[in-house]
Amino acid sequence: MKKRVVIALGGNAILQRGQKGTYEEQMENVKKTAKQIVDIILDNDYEVVITHGNGPQVGNLLLQQDGGAQYDIPAQPMDVCGAMTQGQIGYMIQQAIKNELKRRGVERSVATVVTQVLVDKDDPAFQNPSKPVGPFYDERTAKKLAKEKGWTIIEDSGRGWRRIVPSPDPKDIVERDVIKSLVENDVIVIASGGGGIPVIEEEGKLKGVEAVIDKDLAGERLAEVVNANIFMILTDVNGAAINYGKPGEKWLEKVNFEEMRRYYEEGHFKKGSMGPKVLATMRFIEWGGERAIIAALDKAVEALEGKTGTQIVKGS
Repeated sequence: MKKRVVIALGGNAILQRGQKGTYEEQMENVKKTAKQIVDIILDNDYEVVITHGNGPQVGNLLLQQDGGAQYDIPAQPMDVCGAMTQGQIGYMIQQAIKNELKRRGVERSVATVVTQVLVDKDDPAFQNPSKPVGPFYDERTAKKLAKEKGWTIIEDSGRGWRRIVPSPDPKDIVERDVIKSLVENDVIVIASGGGGIPVIEEEGKLKGVEAVIDKDLAGERLAEVVNANIFMILTDVNGAAINYGKPGEKWLEKVNFEEMRRYYEEGHFKKGSMGPKVLATMRFIEWGGERAIIAALDKAVEALEGKTGTQIVKGS
């Protein structure tokens, strides 16, 4: 019986550091990523479900929304921009995978599901925005925008001022039944892109909110929904490390759940980078997953074989 793996693609699968973000650049990166995914599907005989980030794309789109004001074009809210980028990136990934499969003489259906992710309207994150989004501004412009639009802003690491929004915890995937049905019918599914479109439930109705859900935490929820055996996060470093950048730095290879939890509670993983990835892998193992992986994008196949990356398992 084939094993099922949810692959969470980091931003470098779509846009490399130093690139401008043209369609051509992004599509070329996606084609390279698609080759690896098809290797996993065909050569390693896995059922694959894909999710992805959208950070640079949604940031650029928000900037474009601001730019439309000079033409009297109304800006769209953040949840709508999230939906736009899910469609954009999903389109590129599904086309690239379809073409790579055809190149190898294989006919398979590939589909993107524009995915809403349910969050709790009383999540404490709504009272404590923490996730930077969009472009950097100078202080004067940022404060002017904050006053006009009701934004919360912060100075971000000496690079300028940015808007911050809530980052609530994902509770459930609204389109869970559709995704499960597609997967069970041998469709290669791309879902929950960018952490999903955050929605709350009020009086029995869904409503989009201005927030950003962490893509890896949402990816873990997706892995539960499709009953995955393996959850693999692909990023720009080959795993997680303790004492990162300090004396005694150690890259983790095979780690059991209890050991990883101890490292997490000791504060080895930064909140804005490796922390959510480690938390997502721990949640997956705690839920009942066989194995979770954090690895570099270009080492995906080797990581699935257990040869590289950080491999998190339940027992020793």
